[in-house]
Amino acid sequence: MQRSACRALLALLLLFIPRLPAQVSPNLGSSADVPAVPNSPEPNSDLPNPVTVFSHPDSARYLIAGQANIILQGHAPFHSPYSGKNSFLARGEYKTSLLGTLYLGYQLRQSPSSATDILFDLESSGGRGLSEALGLAGFTNLDVVRNPSLGSIPYVARVQLHQTFGFSKKTLVSNDRTPFSLSTRVPERRLELHVGKMGLPDFFDENGPGSDSHLQFMNWAVDNNGAWDYAADTRGYTYAAVAEYTDRRATLRYGLALMPTVANGIDLQWNLRRANAQNTEVELRQPLFGHLLAAERKGTLRLLSFVNHANMGIYRDQNRLALDGLVATPDITAHPLQTTVKYGFGLNFEQELTADLRTFGRFGWNEGQHESFAYTEVDQTIEIGADLAADRLPGLGQRKLDKLGLVFTTNAIKRDHQQYLALGGKGFLLGDGRLHYGREDIVESYYNFHTWRGLFYALDAQFLEHPGYNQDRGPVFVESVRMHVDF
Repeated sequence: MQRSACRALLALLLLFIPRLPAQVSPNLGSSADVPAVPNSPEPNSDLPNPVTVFSHPDSARYLIAGQANIILQGHAPFHSPYSGKNSFLARGEYKTSLLGTLYLGYQLRQSPSSATDILFDLESSGGRGLSEALGLAGFTNLDVVRNPSLGSIPYVARVQLHQTFGFSKKTLVSNDRTPFSLSTRVPERRLELHVGKMGLPDFFDENGPGSDSHLQFMNWAVDNNGAWDYAADTRGYTYAAVAEYTDRRATLRYGLALMPTVANGIDLQWNLRRANAQNTEVELRQPLFGHLLAAERKGTLRLLSFVNHANMGIYRDQNRLALDGLVATPDITAHPLQTTVKYGFGLNFEQELTADLRTFGRFGWNEGQHESFAYTEVDQTIEIGADLAADRLPGLGQRKLDKLGLVFTTNAIKRDHQQYLALGGKGFLLGDGRLHYGREDIVESYYNFHTWRGLFYALDAQFLEHPGYNQDRGPVFVESVRMHVDF
């Protein structure tokens, strides 16, 4: 399957590269893979919306849409004096992933002041990630499912009820139609409820320039806050209830979600007394640099907090058993059934600097004493980056929908977590057998170019220093080619 996917990707690339000078197609609707953020900065706002293969009328009660994302990644051999079962492989390798999604929606009630949507998404995730998605805290491909044994059999990704309650019936604002919200006009002041199966990043920690692995960056510690151990099964979904109150310049969100029964597990714990995740976010939409920029330059600041209750181990307790000689190596899963608490915070910003240039960043922190459980093994993260509309570059004036981006991310873990890995312990992602600790630093850049209607290609490069927080290994350079289709 991997070889055939590679051949298909290369054939399509050769087929469409000669058509790069194509003009922008008429407005065929939004191709966003994540919900649009109200009043978030979007360069080139005077251009047509991102295109899709088929048109999607905004006035229809129904939505039938889809996307396909194929990513080919590879890296050359790199320095590695030793490795463990969870190491990023030092020998050269290449892998291909394929993610396909069918978005379905129907509006039971179309009144802007009280709209009701039923949403259903079917998804298939195939192929493989480099090193089976092990050995990196900031893994290079967000699309990869971290349990390849699940295969590519289609599964229900989302099924939910979305209800809007308007509090300003006379003041309506435009709203981009997405797979998560079908109304195109909504009250400026409103309460929205989402109940059912979903991905928490559908609503929390959104970032205009840095959240979409299908058209932007690919690293999962770039597209989401790595220190936010958000509730999800191994495919990235959970059952939850999310409430959003939106006013003209601010939104307040709260979500209650199910946690997995074990770290990176496919099964969820339905007993909320034993395990649950509570997430709160405040979003402020206003320029971040005051009068230093023109008044029309939009900005957004988001403050996130989370508290997880689950059957999580404690790194210090397992380290003590190994240091006292009671076990050969610590095992974070070797403990009686218990409910422990992990909490953390995140900051997320984006700011339009010119009509074509945006900057963005994140900071994340969690207490780090308890087991990394659902997303990735990061206790602290710092990220800063930017994206640029490519049509402003010399010779690219006709490339209206092309974009390039650059980001730097640095991840860290706390001392107990470091000692656990140094003693030979394994997490659900990391474990080289020993550890010479250093921050895991990542630089990623991409160029995303539009070829025809909903078809996009991207070239991406990622440089990773101290993979898996280990100064004895690396650095490693990962190159990627992506094909994305919005239907």
